[in-house]
Amino acid sequence: MTTDLAARFHALHDDLLVLPNCWDAVTARVVEAAGAPALATTSAAVAWSLGAPDGNQLDRDLMLQNLRRITDVVDVPVSSDIEGGFGEGDEALAETTRLVIEAGAVGVNLEDTHADGFRSVQDAAHRVSIVREAATAAGVDLFINARTDSYLAGNADYDDTVARANAYLEAGASGIFVPGTGDLDVIARLVKEIDAPLNVLVGPGSPPVEELRAVGVRRVSAGSSLAGSVLGHVDRAAREMLDQGTYSEMGGALGWGEVNALFT
Repeated sequence: MTTDLAARFHALHDDLLVLPNCWDAVTARVVEAAGAPALATTSAAVAWSLGAPDGNQLDRDLMLQNLRRITDVVDVPVSSDIEGGFGEGDEALAETTRLVIEAGAVGVNLEDTHADGFRSVQDAAHRVSIVREAATAAGVDLFINARTDSYLAGNADYDDTVARANAYLEAGASGIFVPGTGDLDVIARLVKEIDAPLNVLVGPGSPPVEELRAVGVRRVSAGSSLAGSVLGHVDRAAREMLDQGTYSEMGGALGWGEVNALFT
């Protein structure tokens, strides 16, 4: 089953894969029911939902328990955001890889930053190779979406991004994730210079999906934007109820029966 799901997930990158990221079992089922052919978690919202800040601070066991709850209730391939890998050493990273595969994931996102900033290209590429080796040992063609963050960090370095992307691909990455730029010209250049599916981060103000498809993007992710919009709605609804005693922000909700039916 895992092997089939992994093959399906890889094949989805032959066209443009659109991922409204989920963070728990119910958001996974809602997104699946909306028609998503695959799912991907967002580390930020997973952490928030489990009472931790984003940024490599969530306990790995909690992440894995949450991931298992997601894979247990859906039929589509699932990719797990493993942030920086939940451990610095090779052994810890390999163990994380084995555990997310055991939990049912067929893809991962792996970041090239840590608490002190950017990893060297060599270090980050080495970590990609560790994930690939662990996945191969587990018998799964894991889709490794290697993420590089210079644009997201606000110090955009096009040449460094391309160099890192190519190093990660040589080390065994399946695709490259470059969050932080919505410039179609830059994205189109990246597509041409990176010989693998390119993933970009989208949200309010981003180019529409069809424009990204036209320049060759093969994966778009909402990241924490969808979760943020949901939390913003909760904030508005809670404040209206507490401050005004009214409930208009609760309109447009999924009904009890609709949500309950997702699990029956």
